[in-house]
Amino acid sequence: MTTSPAETAEWAGPARFFPPPEPRVQADGSKRYEGVTYAAVSGYRPMLLDVWVPASTSPPPLVVWIHGGAWMFGDRRYLPETLRPNQLFDELIAAGLAVATIDYRHALEAQFPAQLHDAKAAIRYLRAYANVLGIDPRRVGVWGESAGGHLAALVALTGQRPDLEGSVGVVGPSSAVDAAVDWYGVADITAQSQHSACRAAGADLPPELLVPPEDQLVGGQDEAARAAASPVSYVTPEAPPFLLIHGAADAVVPYRQSELLEAALSRAGVPVRLVPVKGADHIFEGHDDIDAVVHMSVDYLAVALGRA
Repeated sequence: MTTSPAETAEWAGPARFFPPPEPRVQADGSKRYEGVTYAAVSGYRPMLLDVWVPASTSPPPLVVWIHGGAWMFGDRRYLPETLRPNQLFDELIAAGLAVATIDYRHALEAQFPAQLHDAKAAIRYLRAYANVLGIDPRRVGVWGESAGGHLAALVALTGQRPDLEGSVGVVGPSSAVDAAVDWYGVADITAQSQHSACRAAGADLPPELLVPPEDQLVGGQDEAARAAASPVSYVTPEAPPFLLIHGAADAVVPYRQSELLEAALSRAGVPVRLVPVKGADHIFEGHDDIDAVVHMSVDYLAVALGRA
């Protein structure tokens, strides 16, 4: 199998990542690389990703999907229960876009910025192995929901911040992206923590959920740590374009969170569109046409990245 310069450079010591395995070729000619170890971090479970690549005459653009789960749970292979299994992955492939779906360390495994470092490491890995995978490293977008939307926004906003890259996995390639789709992600950790604390008051929850997940993420209530984990802290005119979609009746992550990010992006002159989903709660529950929301998101990325 063809190796990358990054791989050759890293084999001198303990493995920091592993090359992609042989893909499973589907009936339509698309390929799936499953259980790829993009980072082997000492003391933690391996960080894995899957890559789905459509059959194409030229390397397609790539979308990196980041799952939600309050930074406390979740799995790269599973979408919110309001979606059909693999719905997003199938629709991205049908639109001529490759998709990588990634795992990352949860908040009780490691505090922020470990999650951001993991997501960036995944993007660097995908660029390092672009020729092997058959994807275009020059056209990369990011898309996430809930906690994954928060991380997707951070990835998109910190592509030019070497101090936030971390040293996980492949080092060297850029982690910058060209477009971002953020579904009901947190933009301001302090405001969200206050909201989560109010929701938890008097609720019958297990002990680990009585502490707001935002505080679990940053390791307490330190305002500097909360600001450091807030996407609104990193908005600059150099940010890529954003599509924000949020349920107007979201009781978990209030719609106001996306309004805050939209306002900050607009002030910086960054192209941004905020779409409220009327009557929808978290994960768009209660909305009668989630397929349309998916189509809107896929179409946005296809245009922003230029389909193969």
